[in-house]
Formats: sequence, C-alpha cells, structure tokens
Amino acid sequence: MNYDCLIVDDERELAETTCEYFNMFEVKTACVTSAEACEQFLREHDTSLILLDINLGGSSGFELCKKLRRTMDLPILFISARSSDDDVLIALNIGGDDYIQKPYTLSVLLAKVKTVLRRYGKQHPAADVLEFGRVRIDLALSRVRVNGEEVKFKTLEYRLLCYLAQHKNRVVPKEELFAKVWGDSITGDGTLNVHIRHLREKIEDDPNRPQYIKTVWGTGYVLEDGKR
Repeated sequence: MNYDCLIVDDERELAETTCEYFNMFEVKTACVTSAEACEQFLREHDTSLILLDINLGGSSGFELCKKLRRTMDLPILFISARSSDDDVLIALNIGGDDYIQKPYTLSVLLAKVKTVLRRYGKQHPAADVLEFGRVRIDLALSRVRVNGEEVKFKTLEYRLLCYLAQHKNRVVPKEELFAKVWGDSITGDGTLNVHIRHLREKIEDDPNRPQYIKTVWGTGYVLEDGKR
C-alpha cells in the first residue's frame, strides 16, 4: 500500500493525533512508534515522506535516518523537542531535509509536508483547495473566504467545515463527526449543534434556511454544493 507520509514518533498520542489530522486533509498517513516498526512498515508499504523523531525509546532517529539513507532517497523531516544547534546540524548533515521543533502547530506542519510532497511531485496542488458555492477553503493556509472575504473560524469549527466539505453531498452521521473532528465518541449532540449553528452563521445567507449545511434528522448532516 502507498502512503503520502509515515510518522515515526514514540509519543503515541501525538503521533496518532497528527496522523488523524493529516488523513482528514487527504494526506494519506500512517504512524509507528519505533525504529524497528518503521523498518517493518517500509518492508510492507511505500511512503513518499517520513516525519522522524530523534528520541525513539531505546533507539535514535539519527541512526535510523542514516540507515534509511543507504537505500532510500525520500524526504525525511525531523520533528523533535530538542532545540540545540548541534542537533539541527546533525539532522541536516546525515540526510534530513528539514528540522521542525515540537510543539508544532498541526496546520503549519501539514502545510510544510504538502509543500515537500508537491516539490517531489507526490501530490497535486488542487488538493489544497476545497470549494462549494461561494465558499473557498485554502487548506495549506487554513483560510476560508466567503464571497471573496476572509472569515475567521475557531479550530473545531474549521475542522468541522473541512470535514463536511471533503465529504460533500454525503450524509455524515453524527458519530462519524464526533470521531473524526473531535477525536472521541462522547461529544454531545448539543456541542455539535452549537458548532453547526456557528458555521451556518458564517457561511450561509440565511442561517435559519441553510443552503449548504443541511440537517438530516436522526442521522447527521450533509453539505450540499448546489450542483446536484
């Protein structure tokens, strides 16, 4: 199986969160938590880019990078909480293509990864833009324009809008939104309803008679682009 990105990081929760975020924005991503798991993954799958932590439990991302460089020429971006100049120089001198310090912002990291993938011809730029009706979402910059004017969204509002837009003209169950946008299955209907109302207030001409985000009672929501 082919992937856009492989995350190698022993901070499992951070790796899984980053992985889920990338996949939500159509960068096909997997994650592993050790050098051994990375090597096993690469024996079974292909990837276009690796995000590699320096500290990998009992092993070193530096050593893994040097080993991978003997046979592979794909981009390797280091991600680490270590910030010394020596670490940065080592990472770049042994074959790393970039060095990104933790904690990182998911949207900024995603933009960096997409830039590298485009540079290596692994992803088409059109994937960076979602459009429906009068709404344009620039995924690389995390910006939304309505009728050409930029509109500000809170983080979860933005993620919810993007997920609905990526699955437009399909009824998305509430449970799927809880899992994919909030990352859990215990978010209440009230929280979701509030976020949907805020989205409608920002993108609809009349939030009480929505043109785009429609409620499917008892099931979830569907974002219609008006072309059906």
